[in-house]
Amino acid sequence: MLLYKSTQKAITGILRTVFRARVTGLENFPANGPVIVASNHLSFLDSIIISAMMPRRVAFLAKAEYVNTPGPRGKMMKAFFEAVDIIPVNRSDRSESLKALDIALEKLQEGKVFGIYPEGTRSRDGYLYRGKIGVAWLAHMTGAPVVPVGLIGTDRLQKPGSNMIYPRRFTIRVGKPLYFEKIGKTMTGKQRRVTTDTIMDEIAQLSGQARKNEYNVSPSAARDAG
Repeated sequence: MLLYKSTQKAITGILRTVFRARVTGLENFPANGPVIVASNHLSFLDSIIISAMMPRRVAFLAKAEYVNTPGPRGKMMKAFFEAVDIIPVNRSDRSESLKALDIALEKLQEGKVFGIYPEGTRSRDGYLYRGKIGVAWLAHMTGAPVVPVGLIGTDRLQKPGSNMIYPRRFTIRVGKPLYFEKIGKTMTGKQRRVTTDTIMDEIAQLSGQARKNEYNVSPSAARDAG
């Protein structure tokens, strides 16, 4: 916890001074109990930014390849991810990918905060894509409130495939919590779809993004499919 707090404080200071980060709506964030943070996704840095700028510790999942890189870089990324509670998951392995929701469920059952990107992967064209229903599954399994978040301008901080980070200004808008009935495993596919669409509508209002009524596909997944 001490390492997390010190890391968070350092990152927050950099984001506010160098990047002139602007955050609105933090008063909407529940002070205690389980919370699901549902955000749009524009940059590799989004999880780090949200973890640093929220009033409570937020756990995220990330691709295991970030920490599996050989040499000092991989070790550095692993140590950093552990410090800010970003959990590596092998998404190319379907069984491991399915375990991701179990990890999220465990965090929420412990009364913690879990962050998720309903789009599944970063938007590379600026559109807000259709949300996947995992976020609704978590909400109906736990009854945890969903706090919608809109990120604006984080796509300008780092170009895809580049290690260079640019000190561009960005904004985080935190919406009011959304509450959904705790149904458990009896929830229907229709309920998950409606709930997910409701959450995505709120994210769109906060981010101001144009919508695409289709699922986003990462470049690697598109290559594999081709």
